[in-house]
Amino acid sequence: MRIWAKLFHDNHMLRDTVVEDACQDTRTHKVFRALEEICHRFDLGQPIWLDKNIAEFKRQAKTRFYQDSFIESVEFDYMEFQVLEED
Repeated sequence: MRIWAKLFHDNHMLRDTVVEDACQDTRTHKVFRALEEICHRFDLGQPIWLDKNIAEFKRQAKTRFYQDSFIESVEFDYMEFQVLEED
């Protein structure tokens, strides 16, 4: 599985990273591990999965985490989290 995360501010991409996970685990575990790794790389606290994020991710394998998903204040408008490739 490959997951791409991007930070945006004023419709400009500030940073991006791709996380790969080739282990034989469930899709959910891979997604949560990837999010943890991405937040570590970006030096962020992990966002909270709100109902809208879960619904979007189930439909499109992609979601956006806005300020309301983070406990601390963030210096970007949103983080886009997208599955690029599944096993």
